[in-house]
Parts: sequence; C-alpha cells; structure tokens
Amino acid sequence: MEVVEILSHHIDKVQNLINVEFRLLEDEDELTREDLIEYAFFEEFGYDNNKDFEMYEIHSEFNDDDDWETDDFDYIDDYKLMSFLNEYYIVYPKKLPKAQIR
Repeated sequence: MEVVEILSHHIDKVQNLINVEFRLLEDEDELTREDLIEYAFFEEFGYDNNKDFEMYEIHSEFNDDDDWETDDFDYIDDYKLMSFLNEYYIVYPKKLPKAQIR
C-alpha cells in the first residue's frame, strides 16, 4: 500500500478537514480513493510548516513583509501530502478508503 498520485485535494482549516482524492500503487487507472481526514492529524504528524515559531525567526532589517503572506490560500505540496497519507495509513490501516470507479 503506497499512495503514488494525488488527484485532487482541498484543505479547510476552519472545519479542520482535508478532502483528498488519490490513487495507490496497486490501483488501476479507473480506480480512485477519496477520504476526509481531520487536519489535526496533519499537524500531529509534523507536516504543518505554517506554525509560528518566533524563537526561530530570523529578524533582519532586509526582511520586508511579503505580499503573499496575507493570502488566505493554503497550499500543500503533493509530495508532502503523499508522505503524510502514507504515514497516516500505516498508523491507521483500517481508515484506508475502498477504491471506487472514477
């Protein structure tokens, strides 16, 4: 069991949900799996890099606020999400959704 492709995902931190559609290595092309996972698990597994750790922050007179920092859009790299899903389903194998025909 290995997640090899993320077909789509949506993160809603307000509702604490990750909606993800993916495919495993052993799934055929017409099969997909879809799951709703609590975002808190993503944080617990150490994949949320957006936490504010002020003690590690480097202050510099050259650091200007980036215009992109104020965006509400939350982007997670597909490889990071695949790594999380692979770990999540190793820890919780019974939560792996069944494959469905797309």
